[in-house]
Amino acid sequence: MIPAELSPLTALLLGFGANLISSLVVVRMIYHLASKRRDYVFTFMLVSTSVFFLCTLLSGVDIEMGFALGLFAIFSIIRYRTDAIPIREMSYLFIVITLAVINALAPQATGWGIIAVANVGIWGLAFVLERLWFVKHLTTKIVIYDRVDLIHVGRRVELKADLEERTGVDIHSLEIGKLDLLRDTAVIRVHFYEDLQPDHFEDSTIYK
Repeated sequence: MIPAELSPLTALLLGFGANLISSLVVVRMIYHLASKRRDYVFTFMLVSTSVFFLCTLLSGVDIEMGFALGLFAIFSIIRYRTDAIPIREMSYLFIVITLAVINALAPQATGWGIIAVANVGIWGLAFVLERLWFVKHLTTKIVIYDRVDLIHVGRRVELKADLEERTGVDIHSLEIGKLDLLRDTAVIRVHFYEDLQPDHFEDSTIYK
């Protein structure tokens, strides 16, 4: 528990520093080293810091039900106005939010010793699952493909070879989606192991 003699500002800065270090361990030293994706590092760090300050500054405020529902509605709008993120990234987003909440609220009731154990436990589990178990992460990307002559079932081997040559990735599997005969294009879902090819398809755009 934070000593009583600490001023509110000192306690806030202490909590912010602890949460920042905890988030950096998860995001920079575990997630980024495994995925090599920089776009989500930006998102995770800002979300963690924002949630920490939100929880800390509102923890001593009596919030009416209408205001609480309003905050929930704001986050819901943000969720449905943004592109869906992969399950793996969603898991890390949940981790950084969890760390921010417990680092902001729990020390007042449980003390920093228990909080440190909780943080280290989350770090350790994330590290083991990400680095030691060698779990392969299957990534799915959408490609707008312009050779509809290869879409035929009997030419899937040629289709896969052509896609691998164009994209530069070793494709695990693929799925044929919408076919546009007017534009001679087809939507194809390409599945590949991100761990083996981390530098490909770093953004979430649709590739032609």
